[in-house]
Amino acid sequence: MIESAFSHLPALEPGNVWLVGAGPGDPGLLTLLAAKAMAEADLIIHDALVNEECLMLARPDAVLEYAGKRGGKPSANQRDISLRLVELARSGKRVLRLKGGDPFVFGRGGEEALTLVEHNIPFRIVPGITAGIGGLAYAGIPVTHREINHAVTFLTGHDSSGIVPDAINWEAIGRGSPVIVIYMAMKHIAQISANLIAAGRNPSEPVAFVSNAATIGQQVLETTLGEAPAAVAASGLEPPAIVVVGEVVRLRPSLDWLGALAGRRLQPDPFRRTGGKVTA
Repeated sequence: MIESAFSHLPALEPGNVWLVGAGPGDPGLLTLLAAKAMAEADLIIHDALVNEECLMLARPDAVLEYAGKRGGKPSANQRDISLRLVELARSGKRVLRLKGGDPFVFGRGGEEALTLVEHNIPFRIVPGITAGIGGLAYAGIPVTHREINHAVTFLTGHDSSGIVPDAINWEAIGRGSPVIVIYMAMKHIAQISANLIAAGRNPSEPVAFVSNAATIGQQVLETTLGEAPAAVAASGLEPPAIVVVGEVVRLRPSLDWLGALAGRRLQPDPFRRTGGKVTA
């Protein structure tokens, strides 16, 4: 049945590079195109955030190359990774660049694709489920809920130099976005929390940290914006983690479906309608 599902899909041809999103962790969240690429690739260059269970789908004779990046640890230079893709494609390999989440959502996929364009290498982009949506869903936190928010903002917690981005308009986001999802924020959570509070966010606003989302090691920490730095330090929670700020966090006791599978009882909807109004 799987093979028949693949039959109408494009093939990963020799000399081509596919930039593929592996999703937030659970191999079941791979797209059909991603699974097909895994089965056809001669060589897979993968990130640190790609679950090892996903790599088990690789062709038995495929070569796996690690090109992970972790903050503060030795890692491959981004330009070197991009040029490695060019080198392999020019040698006639079927090349799969496998990235955690989605390659175009804080995944540097755009940089790699532009290098391929520069060197006339044919490529395909295969989107994946980004952690800021799928990872939060595995924690029972929806990024939108029509009774709570009609907008959501996605941010990165650090720029290419490793510090909190100066280009972010914290006041505009703090005042204008009811839900904020932040990638790579653990290291600078004290500054990020302070920036949002200074922009007008309530220190008692709920915040959740989802570590190792959509994997067997998933952990969730619920706290408030004001208490977040101390809570993270006390918890010992480790990256990678996705952070969400906003009232949607209050839905987790009702929507923690993974917890329900483990025997936990889900709570009633905290945002119930009363006379046409929603009350928490």
